Amino acid sequence: MPGPAAPASVAPRLGLVAVFSAWWPLAASWTFMGIELPLVSAAMARLADPEVHLAAYGGIVFPVALIVEAPIIMLLAASTALARDAASYRLIHRFMMVSGGALTVVHAIFAFTPAFDAVLVPLFGPPDAVIEPARLGLMLLLPWTWTIAYRRFHQGLLIRHGHARAVGVGTAVRLASVATVAIAGLAHGGVPGVAVAATAISAGVTAEAIYTGLRSRAVVRYRVLPAPATRPPLALPRFLTFYLPLAATSLLLLLVQPIGAAAIARMPDALPSLAAWPVVGGLVFLFRSMGMAYNEVVVSLADRPGADRTLRRFTLLLAAVAAAGATAMAATPAAAWWFGPVSGLPPALVELARDAFWLGLIWAPLDVVRNWLQGRLVHAGRTRGIGESVAIFLGVATAVLALAVALQAGSGLVWAMAAFVAGSVAQIGWLSFRLRAVAPAAEGSASA
Repeated sequence: MPGPAAPASVAPRLGLVAVFSAWWPLAASWTFMGIELPLVSAAMARLADPEVHLAAYGGIVFPVALIVEAPIIMLLAASTALARDAASYRLIHRFMMVSGGALTVVHAIFAFTPAFDAVLVPLFGPPDAVIEPARLGLMLLLPWTWTIAYRRFHQGLLIRHGHARAVGVGTAVRLASVATVAIAGLAHGGVPGVAVAATAISAGVTAEAIYTGLRSRAVVRYRVLPAPATRPPLALPRFLTFYLPLAATSLLLLLVQPIGAAAIARMPDALPSLAAWPVVGGLVFLFRSMGMAYNEVVVSLADRPGADRTLRRFTLLLAAVAAAGATAMAATPAAAWWFGPVSGLPPALVELARDAFWLGLIWAPLDVVRNWLQGRLVHAGRTRGIGESVAIFLGVATAVLALAVALQAGSGLVWAMAAFVAGSVAQIGWLSFRLRAVAPAAEGSASA
């Protein structure tokens, strides 16, 4: 006589194929986003005054936009983990709308009022030629913050309910919009490079937000709103306890962008380093995108039987692939081809970019490990440790950059990459330490 059937509620053990199936659509989405910065940088490099406009975008416009959006960037993790029923969906949606609107006002204040000259110019200390192009770029990037808040909230819903591939499609829509505007700007030839870049990015994030909102309507209507109410219901204090450490984490993490720009601006050959920075950063981000997608994968799969062991194995494999890919790029003519013919940098900047990329390539495998550790802590509800780790990252990176400014020796771009890698190593060390407190629970899940 056959034995009793397994209960329908018992999920199968997690395997590497299931992790890969959950990971690759999100990785494709991050990769598409990674192509975005090299794309607009290549457009700026082929328009008038490329060094000035690359420096304006990479040294002021993009870092400021990242800092303003930082408090809402973790809405994806929050909606993935917490938007389980109608009440929690409405609470997080209301938070997204209010915070996205408030931060857009902050962006407008910096872009359209004397706060630009009173705060940003002294903070970044850019060359004089960069100031007005940066002001224009920041104005044109106004839609950035609210559209990102909206689409990351809805992306979390899609991921939670098994529609991760739709996230990749949305990012493809975004990239196509960016490319269309960038190509139009190149064809016209008379639009300032920073204006082409900022308009292209604004068009892209707006198109992606529209697609993601439309794509998630069925998920909200048929999966989220009819779901059984969670007990206890999600209330604002509990949500803020969960979310504020994550928001502080993203804010602290993104602070390295303006801090790096300010340090580079105060070192020898500031303009070339600022001009090469978005190009090098864009290539490094392409390889880092392999790990960027992993945080939400870990959060969504950590409850499965056997998850701890399988996710650890996948982490090691993914880190090895990221390291091998970045090293192959740095050690072959591919890097010179990317920085020269593809990105449009002049020969002197190509050499500078290659030197910096050799240090930056280590960042990619480190990000895989970091996101694995962060995902485990988010799943366990221990988000405070993540904020602490980012504070350590920021402290170490800032200390290295301060040393570089004091020494006034070598390229600011190379020093910036070294600072970020050193900060990442320290951050991973702290995340590992904080995870020890939840390791017994994770092991129990793994042996279930």
